Amino acid sequence: MAGESDEFAKRLLSTFKVEVGEHLKNITSGLIELEKDPDMQVKAGIIETVFREAHSLKGAARAVNQTEIETICQSLESVFSVMKHREIQLVPFVYDTLHQAVDILNELNLSLPEDACIDKGKMSEIIGKIAKVAAGQVDVSSGLPEPPAIQSDEPVRRQELMPSNTIRISVEKMDAILRQGEEMLSLKLMADQRATEVLDLIDMYELWHKEWSKIYPTICEFRRLQEKDDRQGKKRRREDVQNATILEFSNLTYEHMKSLESKLLMLRRNADQHCSTTELMVDNLLGEMKKILMLPFSTLLEAFPKFVRDLSREQRKDIELVLSGGEIEIDKRILEEMRVVFIHLMRNAIDHGIEQPDVRLRNKKAPRGKIKIVVTSMEGNKVDILLSDDGNGMDMQSLKDAAIKRGIISSEDAAKLTDQDLPAVVFRSGVSTSPIITDLSGRGLGLAIVREKVENLGGQIVLKTRRHTGTSFRMTLPLTLVTFRGLLVTVAEREFIIPTTNVEKVVRVKHEEIKTVENRDTLSLSGMTIPIVRLTDILELAEKNGDRPMMTVLVLELQGKRIGFIANEVLNEQECLIKPLSQPLARVRNIAGATILGSGKVAPVLNVSDLMKSAVRDAFHGPKPGLTETKDAVIQKSVLVVEDSITSRMLLKNILETSGYLVLTAIDGIDALTLLKSEKFDIVVSDVDMPRMNGFNLTEKIRGDKKLSELPVVLVTALESREDKERGIDVGANAYIVKSSFDQSNLLEVIRRLI
Repeated sequence: MAGESDEFAKRLLSTFKVEVGEHLKNITSGLIELEKDPDMQVKAGIIETVFREAHSLKGAARAVNQTEIETICQSLESVFSVMKHREIQLVPFVYDTLHQAVDILNELNLSLPEDACIDKGKMSEIIGKIAKVAAGQVDVSSGLPEPPAIQSDEPVRRQELMPSNTIRISVEKMDAILRQGEEMLSLKLMADQRATEVLDLIDMYELWHKEWSKIYPTICEFRRLQEKDDRQGKKRRREDVQNATILEFSNLTYEHMKSLESKLLMLRRNADQHCSTTELMVDNLLGEMKKILMLPFSTLLEAFPKFVRDLSREQRKDIELVLSGGEIEIDKRILEEMRVVFIHLMRNAIDHGIEQPDVRLRNKKAPRGKIKIVVTSMEGNKVDILLSDDGNGMDMQSLKDAAIKRGIISSEDAAKLTDQDLPAVVFRSGVSTSPIITDLSGRGLGLAIVREKVENLGGQIVLKTRRHTGTSFRMTLPLTLVTFRGLLVTVAEREFIIPTTNVEKVVRVKHEEIKTVENRDTLSLSGMTIPIVRLTDILELAEKNGDRPMMTVLVLELQGKRIGFIANEVLNEQECLIKPLSQPLARVRNIAGATILGSGKVAPVLNVSDLMKSAVRDAFHGPKPGLTETKDAVIQKSVLVVEDSITSRMLLKNILETSGYLVLTAIDGIDALTLLKSEKFDIVVSDVDMPRMNGFNLTEKIRGDKKLSELPVVLVTALESREDKERGIDVGANAYIVKSSFDQSNLLEVIRRLI
């Protein structure tokens, strides 16, 4: 577990090193521009910039406990503050001292993470020089310094001047590029649609040609008789003239149709080539873009050993976390959503599953409990995740009693439940056997959120438990998000998409094959009886053509449950790009989103989980699952972190996500306001000293907006003077946390109290 924490610290330090280089480059550029003695307005702007750079670097250094860098930055801040007020003379001695300080910061940065500390005397000397500059004790007569001796690290410095073969780009920009690439999927579908339309035209031509071939001998005989009359010199009647005109037109039509045939064949070749080229280009582009956003599972799992250790200590339990398959890569967007799933499941395992050491010994178990997470690749671009514990297992009878007590199911319905039905009840919101609500569990919301998260990602989750032996959750997820294979079906003359992964089979049946059992339509398939429902009833659509002689039944499977849904027709299977619904339609029952077909039409994508719930909603007499799920989903709170330092931003994001929050980030106040207009957040955690718009001004803007005025704002800043704290209160901040006394438990407690 210590090794995993050390690995995260190394990556955080690596990010910090990159940030130090950027800040020092900006400070150096600013000092060089200042030495050119620009006009007062430009000079004031440059000094403000280098002051902010030093301040941000100081905050980042504090976040990773680099006290030497923090100390020098603190001294530089003092000098730049004096420069802002024009209280010192900017002579070569001042610039020499500042550049020397930047060089020492560079040396300290290059020594990371080996902790090869710079000479203490050198540190004291430069800090003393900076203090003299800040106090105005500068040597006005100082000229150019002596050229420095060649240092042994010259190869390293020369290497710094070489162009890097990597760049840093924000994840948000990469997401935007991927979305644009995925939009090109519609071009691929349209090219395929055009090729299909050309084939339809060719079929129409061949049908005409077939009919023409039948009548052609009659036309030839008619022409022969007409020509015979002409040779015999018979006088043409009016009808003969008309017949000749018809023959002439038929010949012309035949010539035009032959020309059309050659053009159709050429168009078909071009359409096939265009379709093939577009498909290859789009598939390659999407494949490469998805590779960029694929991350190993270890990026998610690495934070959990410490998470398990801390929670198990609080519970006075001894628990080991075993991880396997962390090298398997998956879409980072899926990883972000799965963080909450793992947190809920491991909390349940720690709080409910694993017993106290003395209890385990009495049950002839090892005193140390074990939680396993095993990630395995599957066929069909899927991944299997098994999260299990060797704890006490679930008491299904107690869960059934709890569901009855809370009104989720009736006693009569509970009596009909089999052992296979009970796991589905566990995932219902509000079901919990915990006698007390703790900070870990007891609210009966965790597993409901887990199921919704997994199913919204296009996955499935299956629970298995055995009393006094343990519990396991097996999740199947796609490796990539957004694009999927779907069946295009018609329901009441409307087109819908159903994800292929949930379709077990499609069958055509006659009306008499459907039987009624306990007032429900059923169908017998492969010796198994499954319930049947009409999609027109589920989607509340009116069937215009009434009953058809043959019915198309799609057997959908989810979490071991199978239900048949009657549709009008299955048109084809195609790759789909799902687009979420915008407000106010962000959550519509039975609809997961929409996709654009090759014809240019928009087709809704059906939510299989909702369809299954809608089909069995009469089985339980409690609250409707869809409404309950929607209501309970807001339990997971979202946080907007506003911080210009990437190191501090990364640290805050990790702390909050590990605690179960959904986190988005912004680099300054203007960026934050843009996000607040398009996304919904439960709280804002912001730095104060930022470029473009600081935290004070951001808080004022939030309080001045009617829609955002009640949004809690927490300021986390290095500014610790009484005046700054009073200003934070005046602008309307709900909390003011000083970074010098920062403690993550304090921040989390403040957030919990506010939301």
